[in-house]
Order: sequence, then structure tokens, then C-alpha cells
Amino acid sequence: MEVKRNNFLIILLIVGMLLLIPLIAMQFSNEVVWTASDFIIMGILLLVTGLGINLVLRKVSSSKNRLIIGGIVLAVFFVIWAELAVGIFGSPFAGS
Repeated sequence: MEVKRNNFLIILLIVGMLLLIPLIAMQFSNEVVWTASDFIIMGILLLVTGLGINLVLRKVSSSKNRLIIGGIVLAVFFVIWAELAVGIFGSPFAGS
């Protein structure tokens, strides 16, 4: 149980550090304009991705299958991120 809690805390710490990047960039550039909802959505997206990869690493025993499933998790993350940022599919959730 302790290992799961430690992994969760590590994932939360990494998500927090990644979200500091746009927060700091907003202080130095007018081109980075994130709202509170942007931080919340990206935090959720990063958290779910981190937990997904953690789940794959804990439950899948074969290195080959870990790599494939982990790659799928990351690919889904990047597609959702791109859709939210620039609207590659033109969905109503697109940022443009």
C-alpha cells in the first residue's frame, strides 16, 4: 500500500512541476496565456496519463507489452493535447 501512495505522490509532484512551466512562462511572455481552466484540464490530463503509465508498469509483466501499451497511452495523451491546443480534428473542444 505504501508503494502505491509513494508512486501517486511522485506523479503528483511531477504534474505540479510540469504545470510550473507555463505558469513561469506567463510571467515573462505575453504569448503564453493560460486560464485557470487550462491548468485544471492539463493537470487532469497529465495526472491520468501518469496514473495510466504507472498502472501499465505495475500490471503488465512483459517488457515488449509494457512498451507497446505505454506508447499507446502516450499517443492518446499527445492526440488529446494537440486537439485541445490547435484542433487537429476540429472538434468542439478545439482551442482555435
